[in-house]
Amino acid sequence: MSFLIDDSRPIFVQIAERIENDIIEGALPEESQVPSTNQFAAFYQINPATAAKGVNLLTEQGILYKKRGIGMFVAAGAKASLVEKRREQFYEQYVVAMMREAEKLGITQDQLADMVRKGGNKS
Repeated sequence: MSFLIDDSRPIFVQIAERIENDIIEGALPEESQVPSTNQFAAFYQINPATAAKGVNLLTEQGILYKKRGIGMFVAAGAKASLVEKRREQFYEQYVVAMMREAEKLGITQDQLADMVRKGGNKS
């Protein structure tokens, strides 16, 4: 678990996103225990309340759940839920924006599809 804190966004949101990324990438499998808020606080040198806010955000979304006296765990179905959420965000942030810009520039859908395929071949 390593990433730099981005001062332009709330730290608790970044903590939640780091946990989400670890779930999506398989570093935190479903039903596995996540680090405690104190561990997050120590690692990132932040207030434990800030770390807790990020964990609680995921708990409210049903991504994490608490086992009383033991800690927080990744919920069953969390990965699929997160992947679906991220796909929707990807569509809105990138695809819709790309389509709007293509329309402004007079790029047809076929031309755009060709550009995407060409870009995919470069990786």
